[in-house]
Amino acid sequence: MQTVELLCDPPFDHAVRTVWQRLADAGVDSLAHNQHQGHRPHLTLAACARMPAGAADRLDELLAEALPLTVRLTGLLSFAARSRRRVLSWSIVPTLELVQLHRRVWEVLDGAEEPSAHYVPGRWSPHLGLTRRLTPEDVSLAHAALGRHPDLTGTFTAARSFDSGTQLTRPLGAVDGAVDGAVANTPGRAHDGTPD
Repeated sequence: MQTVELLCDPPFDHAVRTVWQRLADAGVDSLAHNQHQGHRPHLTLAACARMPAGAADRLDELLAEALPLTVRLTGLLSFAARSRRRVLSWSIVPTLELVQLHRRVWEVLDGAEEPSAHYVPGRWSPHLGLTRRLTPEDVSLAHAALGRHPDLTGTFTAARSFDSGTQLTRPLGAVDGAVDGAVANTPGRAHDGTPD
């Protein structure tokens, strides 16, 4: 599995991690529990088994031009996972700029092997992951813990691709191969293709 992901600037990253911690403090299996060094809040634009040849270079150009991108987060989304479990996420308003960027990413990925149905245009719901797989009872607990939390505006300033086969990330759209101090081909985090 290879992904295309947008990464938060530091204040946005901190705000999302604060919500992760609120859930964890309430006893919910949130993404605060993922201690892998490569794990961080992100928006997945695309996922496929393998990108077409040359796609990464074209994505570099596209994302360098498109970022920074400011978005607004609103309500909570719940996605089906395995065994009646659900994944809770924070919905992102699909602005014209975001929808156009998503479409352009998939134009670059035209011909990709096994594109994930969760992320293709027309099926994609932009979101930031908040939890791992929860039971229905834990979903209720998560909603109670968060209550009517306020909307949040944040900015994506960097991008990367994660390869589940090699467990490596590659900066996309970055100058000199760096993303917020990260070096190309740094270890990533487990990703199974379900919405996160």
